[in-house]
Amino acid sequence: MISQTAEYALRAVVVLGGGNGEPLTTKAIAERTKAPLDYLSKVLQALGRAGLVDARRGIGGGYVLTRKLDDLTIKDVVDAVEPLRRITHCPLDLPQHAGRLCSLHKRLDDGIALIERLYAESTIGDLLRDSTQSTPLCETLEQISPKKATAKK
Repeated sequence: MISQTAEYALRAVVVLGGGNGEPLTTKAIAERTKAPLDYLSKVLQALGRAGLVDARRGIGGGYVLTRKLDDLTIKDVVDAVEPLRRITHCPLDLPQHAGRLCSLHKRLDDGIALIERLYAESTIGDLLRDSTQSTPLCETLEQISPKKATAKK
């Protein structure tokens, strides 16, 4: 449902959110997200242009989130790199469907709207606190936040 770009962006934001506000380099984020370094760099730049991350230069620099975890939604991240595409007009450009969608395209758009709403209601903080899952990403906690994993042992 979402692109690989959006997946990498979400994974990067979750990793940054698990880092207690400490800057992480692109390389460190790539290792923890299993994303290609060069591609992730472009994703992080897009997140920066959207104002979701800030790049800090120099020794000890890297990327940090610009918002609190409970103020940053999945939708914010997805919209920053590749927004969901709503169906606003007939994809076939049929003149008889001008002004309204056929039932198929209306139902598909309704589904996209539901997903968009779910993403808007789900914060990165929610993902990091979700106790029903073992970790916020598919990897071990050590890969997301080595300091938190060490503290839990």
